[in-house]
Amino acid sequence: MGFLVTGNAVLACTFGAAPSTFQTLPINKVMVNMPAANIVDNIPLLNVLPFGVCTSIANPMVIAATAAALGVLTPMPCIPMTVAPWIVGKPTILIGNMPALSDDSKLMCMWGGCISINFAGQTTVTL
Repeated sequence: MGFLVTGNAVLACTFGAAPSTFQTLPINKVMVNMPAANIVDNIPLLNVLPFGVCTSIANPMVIAATAAALGVLTPMPCIPMTVAPWIVGKPTILIGNMPALSDDSKLMCMWGGCISINFAGQTTVTL
């Protein structure tokens, strides 16, 4: 059993240097302490904010900076590239006609990072 994810949840990326904050808009009309999230709340720079700097060698900015530094891995600013929905969620509970987002869900970045939820944003509603 996981917790329902809301706004101000704390996210982590395997290639990011710092944690990030998850944001949700109140368009799904379900509130806990903040608007509740579903699996399609994955829009970069709106729902998923940057993780400081990125160290993925699949990121074109990191590739260019590393090449310019003669092969020394050079982290560059993170711009999440999340194009697919969160994986799994809670398919038996719908929020805005989509499965609710639980804190054990994962989100993949195009640059190879796996984004996970460290804190769901609340600790009262379980799924």
